[in-house]
Amino acid sequence: MAYDALVLVSFGGPERPEDVEPFLQNVTRGRGVPPERLAEVVQHYLHFGGVSPINQQCRDLLAAIRTDFAEHGVDLPVYWGNRNWDPMLADTVARMRDDGVRRALAFVTSAYGGYSSCRQYQEDIAAARAAVGPDAPVIEKLRQFWDHPGFVEPHADAVRAALGQLDPAKRDTTRVVFTAHSVPTSMAATAGPQGGRYTAQLAETARLVHAAAAPDLPYDLVWQSRSGPPQVPWLEPDINDHLASLAEQGVTAVVVSPIGFVSDHLEVVWDLDTEALETAKQLGLDFVRAGTPGTDPRFVAMVRELVLERTTPDGERLRRRLGELPMWDTCPTPCCVPPARRP
Repeated sequence: MAYDALVLVSFGGPERPEDVEPFLQNVTRGRGVPPERLAEVVQHYLHFGGVSPINQQCRDLLAAIRTDFAEHGVDLPVYWGNRNWDPMLADTVARMRDDGVRRALAFVTSAYGGYSSCRQYQEDIAAARAAVGPDAPVIEKLRQFWDHPGFVEPHADAVRAALGQLDPAKRDTTRVVFTAHSVPTSMAATAGPQGGRYTAQLAETARLVHAAAAPDLPYDLVWQSRSGPPQVPWLEPDINDHLASLAEQGVTAVVVSPIGFVSDHLEVVWDLDTEALETAKQLGLDFVRAGTPGTDPRFVAMVRELVLERTTPDGERLRRRLGELPMWDTCPTPCCVPPARRP
């Protein structure tokens, strides 16, 4: 099937202090987040001048993709639209329509299956198209890429580099801790066609990165960035609670690898580089946070490979993966939709 554009779809973030509260209201609308939690997160953004790193990271990725496409003969214009802040996805879809785009692929900056990590992006794409009207371009999301070498290998190299910053004499009491965004347990249970896809994919990514980077060390998969009402069960343990548990077990050093993320946006630089680092200091743990793929050339090349899977006759042959879980090009309805919202 022919496509005439690629659109980078991301979460979005504020770039001025006065944008922080409206942005967070967009993010949390209808989610029952307590006002005190919202006020707390406002302060996280203001700690960094009210500027989220994510938009600049998207600009950098956008530029890298365009350069990679040009160097490898992929003749597709590349657009960018966000779910929650400028450039808003509906505005981008309108511009694509005005430019004559009729059918496009979407690369979403989330590697995993699940409602907030996949299905909600599908809903946002559908809402943006509906807002533009019947002449909006068709937009099809590229597949999840949790086990693609272009995602796994940069994470593995980052873990190796982080381990190199720790005292080799503490190797026997060092642990690798993988993190991802926590979600409600009910949402995790309904992720994917048979449920459990979000946690299963993350467990597989952790296994692959660990095997490539530090097979001699123990590792854990834990969670971060919880934001929901306190009465709703979310995936646990939280990274800070887990660090306390490790210290009690005699662990002296940790490498924390945020495999749930593709770039060092606010939930990395605040929840890990600020809060978790402070927790580690209080516990007397040596702490190094591993990097994320960002604009690593392998990650950028992965975007091109995912596009070629869908745009070339031998796309199936081009598939590259390391894990054993099935991949989905198109999620079945109502995949990853919370039970209360299912038809």
